[in-house]
Amino acid sequence: MTTAVKERKLTVARAMAEAVAQEMRLDPKVFVMGEDIGQLGGVFGNTRGLYDEFGKTRIRDTPISETAFIGAAVGAASDGMRPIVELMFVDFFGVCMDAIYNLMAKNTYFSGGKVPVPMVLMASTGAGYSDAAQHSQCLYGTFAHLPGMKVVVPSNAYDAKGLMTAAIRDENPVVYLFHKSLQGMGWLGTEKGATVPVPEEPYIVEIGKAKTVREGRDVSLVSLGAGVHHALRAAAQLEKDGVSAEVIDLRSLVPLDREHVIASVRKTGRLIVIDEDYHSFGVSGEIIASVVEHDIGMLKARPQRVAFPDIPIPFTPVMEQWALPNADKIVAAYHAMHKE
Repeated sequence: MTTAVKERKLTVARAMAEAVAQEMRLDPKVFVMGEDIGQLGGVFGNTRGLYDEFGKTRIRDTPISETAFIGAAVGAASDGMRPIVELMFVDFFGVCMDAIYNLMAKNTYFSGGKVPVPMVLMASTGAGYSDAAQHSQCLYGTFAHLPGMKVVVPSNAYDAKGLMTAAIRDENPVVYLFHKSLQGMGWLGTEKGATVPVPEEPYIVEIGKAKTVREGRDVSLVSLGAGVHHALRAAAQLEKDGVSAEVIDLRSLVPLDREHVIASVRKTGRLIVIDEDYHSFGVSGEIIASVVEHDIGMLKARPQRVAFPDIPIPFTPVMEQWALPNADKIVAAYHAMHKE
C-alpha cells in the first residue's frame, strides 16, 4: 500500500523568501537590505527566517533612509555584488527616485554596458485595507514607463518564486512588485487563489512571458497581480451567462509579452484590461494600444478597461472599495461592450 504524497503549497511571501534563501546559498554575492527585513522578517513576510540562517551581515536592517540604502545597493551591484533591496511601500519611491532612476536604471547605459547593475528592488503594492493614499498605490506603470529596468508582478506563489529567482540571476536591475493581498498575511485578507503548489527545487519563470490561466473564446481579460484573481472570478460569473472568457496573466510589464495578448484577442475579438494602477497614462492604455496598433480589424467591439480612477486612494473602506477593480465591474464592462 502506497501513501499519497501531500502536495506542498506556499504563500507568496514564503515562496519569495524561499527563492531568496536558495540563491543566497548558491551565491555569496547575494544579500538583502531594507527596513525591518532582519529579525522581523519583513512587514509582509518576504524575508522571514533569513536572518536566522544568514545573519546580520547578509540580511541588513537599514535606517529609514530609502535614498541611502537604495543608493548603497546600486553601488554594491556596480561593484560585483547582487543586492536585493526592499522598498517597504512602493509609494515611498518619491523619496529615492533619483537613486532608482538616475542611478539604478541608467548606470549600465552610462558605462556603455561595462558596468552591469544586477540588483532587485522589491516593493509592496495595492489597496483594500484602508491604509490611505500614501501606502496603497500600485504604480506599476510608473516604473514600466522609464527605460532601463525590468518590471515583474507575480499573481501567485509559483510565479513569485520563479520570478524572484530569475530576477536575482538577471544582469539588469529588476523591479519586483508584490501585492499585499496576495502575500498570505491573514490580517491583509489574503487571496486564497494565490497560495498554490510550489516545487522545492530552484526554478525560474522567464521574465517577459505572459501566461493564459484560463482558456476562453468570447473575450480576453488581461491583468496582472491581484487583478488576475478579479478576472478569474469575473470569468466564472460570465460562464453562468454562457460567456467563455479567457484570462491572461501578464506576469511581466518589462519586457511586455504583447504577442501573447494579441494572439488571445485575435481568437476572442474582445479585450478588457484590469489594472489596480491608475486609469490614465498607464498599463491598461498600453495594452489596448498594442492591440489596436497591431490590427484593429480583429476587434468585434471597442476595448474596455477596469482600472483605479484618477484620484488619491481613499482611506474610508466604502470609498476605497468603490474605487477598486472587482469582478462585478469586469462583468459590467463585458455587457457594455456586448451591447455595441
